[in-house]
Amino acid sequence: MKAARLLSLLLVLQTRQRVTSIELAERLEVSVRTILRDVEALSTAGVPVYAERGRHGGIVLLPGARLNASHLEPAEMDSLSLAGLDSAQRAQLGITAAHDMAIRKIAARRLAGTNGDTNLAELVIVDNSGWLAAEVRETRVADLALTLRSRPRLRIHYRRSGAEHATRRDVDPYGLVSKSGRWYLVADVDETAKLFNLERLERYEALREPATTRPDEDLRSVWSELKHRSERPGQVVVTVKLRGTRIDLARRILGSRLREAGSNEDGWQLFTVSYPDVESVRQLLQFGDHIEVLAPERARQRIVELATGLAKRHNTPPA
Repeated sequence: MKAARLLSLLLVLQTRQRVTSIELAERLEVSVRTILRDVEALSTAGVPVYAERGRHGGIVLLPGARLNASHLEPAEMDSLSLAGLDSAQRAQLGITAAHDMAIRKIAARRLAGTNGDTNLAELVIVDNSGWLAAEVRETRVADLALTLRSRPRLRIHYRRSGAEHATRRDVDPYGLVSKSGRWYLVADVDETAKLFNLERLERYEALREPATTRPDEDLRSVWSELKHRSERPGQVVVTVKLRGTRIDLARRILGSRLREAGSNEDGWQLFTVSYPDVESVRQLLQFGDHIEVLAPERARQRIVELATGLAKRHNTPPA
């Protein structure tokens, strides 16, 4: 632990060259006394670092003294290979410390060739959570990821969407996917790719036998297959008339399901919405009186049934 802290201290100094002991203590989450002891230990070991006293003093690394920080540890390389994760997702995977150390090393190496431009990392934030996302059940993603490293077959207890109880099944996992702030297990069930939301994964156990996945398939290829299966156009194409002021909202909610189908008319515009079945048109109720379903007739009739039931429920005093 001390060795890692000493390396972190040196990497900060290599980037800044002069830092106050209070700032170092805050960044490394130790006391100022510990920082001063670390500086003394480094100086005794021949590292050109020392403490300057006075109003403008601080911990100083002599100019020109550079560390060979080009080599990353395996955990640090793993953390950088997982591009696109935000801080919350790195914490869930348990790679925050490794990622932070790798970033310090990169910053220290970058300093030698800087031209004064601001680092891109200071101009861009990645946050994969959805707007107004509700808190979800804590999922121990890091433990599952560690289990998957040895590529075992898994026995999972999983509750399907809408079901009251979980059922048990054996799966052959490919890995984990983070999509829109949620984690999923990608696995084969009887050689068919399936997606399991970790929020509904009640428990799991690694079996003795190794996972038997399909030849010439990996996590990326199977995820691509699942995405295509989920996002392909549905079999039921619904024609709707949408108020112009709700088009941007509809595009955010409906995504690729929504397609333009006609020109503006009195502030309204025609679209088609693709669904896997007629029952899915209940999603359109959230647009209230800003939408009208035109065709097919069975979809229009289902909207009438749903809206009638909703109106009747709200016309009756609550129990």
